[in-house]
This record gives sequence, C-alpha cells and structure tokens, in this order.
Amino acid sequence: MTEQKLAEAQKLQASDSLSVEVHFTGGDEQRLQEWLGTKLTYRQQSQGDIGSRMADAFQQAFQAGMESVVLIGIDCPDLDAELLGKAFQLLHQHDLVLGPAADGGYYLIGLKQLFPELFSGIAWSTAAVFPKTVEIAQNLALGVAYLPQLRDIDRPEDLADWESGKL
Repeated sequence: MTEQKLAEAQKLQASDSLSVEVHFTGGDEQRLQEWLGTKLTYRQQSQGDIGSRMADAFQQAFQAGMESVVLIGIDCPDLDAELLGKAFQLLHQHDLVLGPAADGGYYLIGLKQLFPELFSGIAWSTAAVFPKTVEIAQNLALGVAYLPQLRDIDRPEDLADWESGKL
C-alpha cells in the first residue's frame, strides 16, 4: 500500500508543484531510500500519539514554507491522485479538508495553517476521531470541506474483504 499511495501522490506531483514527503517511524532513511527511491523527502516521525505526530508534521511543513499541506495514511487503497488533487483544490476556499473513513476516523486531513486544537483531546484509533475533529473545527469556526467517505485497512481481514469487493 505504501508503494501504491506514493505512486498516486507522484502522479499528482507530475502535474502540480508538490513536495512529497514520507514520515516514518521505526525504520531508517537509507533503507527507505533503497526501497522507495531518493527523490522523496524522508522525515522521522516525532514522539507521541498520532495526533501529536500529525501536528508536528504540519508544523514542519508550514515552517518550511508550504502553503497547503495534505497528510494521508497509506492504509486507504481507494485514495487516488484525483482525490488528492481535489483536497488541494478545496484548500483554496476552506481552512480544513477531511476525508472521512468508514470506521469513524479519517484517511486525509488538509490545512493551510496549523490549528493544534485539531490534534488534541481526541481518542485516536476510535470511531470518535472524525466526529470529534468536526466538532473542534466547528468550535474554531473553520471552513471545512469533505471528500467522499472511503474504507481503510486496519486489520488483515479488512484487506481480504477489500480485495474480494466486500469493502
């Protein structure tokens, strides 16, 4: 799935001026470069829960001068270059873009600036992630755009169900 998601991001990168970064944990950059190539930027994820790591990734990107940033996981097989492009387009008119996952989380989050509140006080890896994020966004009076709901792969049986068309 990593190779598939990178291929989709690189399709979009070929038509738009985008930087593609791989944020990883528990590996080493040299081995990732041998596997995925040297034309990507690799960054070790920070410590903490997924919310802290996402907030840190956004902060790094905005500090590096990025104007719009979209984070994705690799576990959503139906996320393609077209949806990634749509997320960036929606960021022209919205503060936040979310791609809801069927399990109550999200497969994509895009921002034009960091709102740290979006990444704290959330029970990560639960069905409450998406609704809580929307609630926080509403409390911050953010303009939110939504992509279509997709399924992600959290367990081995999810992959078998996706491959057989049950997901």
